[in-house]
Amino acid sequence: MMSQVSVAMVLPELTDTGELPLGVHPATLQETLERFGVGHPQRISVGERLERIYRVAAATGHLARFVIYGSFVTDKPQPNDVDVILVMDDSFDGDTLHGESALLFDHAAADVHFGASVFWLRRLSAMGGEQPMVEYWQAKRGGGQRGIIEIVEETDD
Repeated sequence: MMSQVSVAMVLPELTDTGELPLGVHPATLQETLERFGVGHPQRISVGERLERIYRVAAATGHLARFVIYGSFVTDKPQPNDVDVILVMDDSFDGDTLHGESALLFDHAAADVHFGASVFWLRRLSAMGGEQPMVEYWQAKRGGGQRGIIEIVEETDD
């Protein structure tokens, strides 16, 4: 089950290089979209893709963690896509999925259908542990690291 939060989270300010400071920053989907899914029409479109991906992943009933990394969670005006890591419960069986759900769990198909780079794994298959595996995705292509976002569910407390 995904982490829940009872108070509004506040994402930190971006660094001078336009990235989140190092760390795995918890945020609700709504907060993430309000912060990063606004401005240029391309950014809005990518935010809508992110919301759709989240809804499809959550509808499986097996989503444990939903992590966003890459240019969408930076100040890049026109990110091309959204990069997502899905950590699924160990009982998740992707072979039972059909339609859009099945596309989400096929990396190449997700890229074409959702305009997203989607990686996924079951909790127990996280080599070195689940949290270190999530933190690994702070690495940038050209070297260095930046912060990432983990979507948490908001509660009514």
